Amino acid sequence: MAVDRDHVLRSAAALLTRKSTATMDEVAKAAGTSRATLHRHFAGRDALVRALEALGIAECEAALEAARPDEGPAGDAVRRLVAGIEPHAGLLAFLYTENQLFEGEERNEGWTRIDERIAALFRRGQASGEFRIDLTPAWLTEALYGLLASAAWAVAEGRVAPKDFTHMVVELLLGGARRPDGTSPRKEP
Repeated sequence: MAVDRDHVLRSAAALLTRKSTATMDEVAKAAGTSRATLHRHFAGRDALVRALEALGIAECEAALEAARPDEGPAGDAVRRLVAGIEPHAGLLAFLYTENQLFEGEERNEGWTRIDERIAALFRRGQASGEFRIDLTPAWLTEALYGLLASAAWAVAEGRVAPKDFTHMVVELLLGGARRPDGTSPRKEP
């Protein structure tokens, strides 16, 4: 039986989003193939992680395109973006923890393209008066990534309902952690 690379990759993504420390033997089993067949597709864990990175970048870029970040209010575009990324958030959470992807000079240019497009969306929201201007677009982008990963982990662990994913991420990101009336229950020292 021939095993298709995309099937192996998506099976690996599904497993590693649940168990980031899974061995190559466990990945092969999840894909319904042998370790030798897995090795023919991916020479080792590093090659598998790099292929998952390419998949994650493609999924993010597709979600960004579908979110139409230049249309309508910026907050609505953020909501569309988060909803579009939600099905892939587990994979992104796994990738977020893979330090090898973000160290050194081998950083994939796809992340830079994604960062720039998301930061542009936040800049647009700041220029229109929708978003706070005291937080940089770069920080808002990083905060979005952190919230996506945290929500994916919370959903995977059953601590929050999957149906609440988009609402939780968008409301915390865009609303911030401030009280709705802008007051604080105690003064800062």
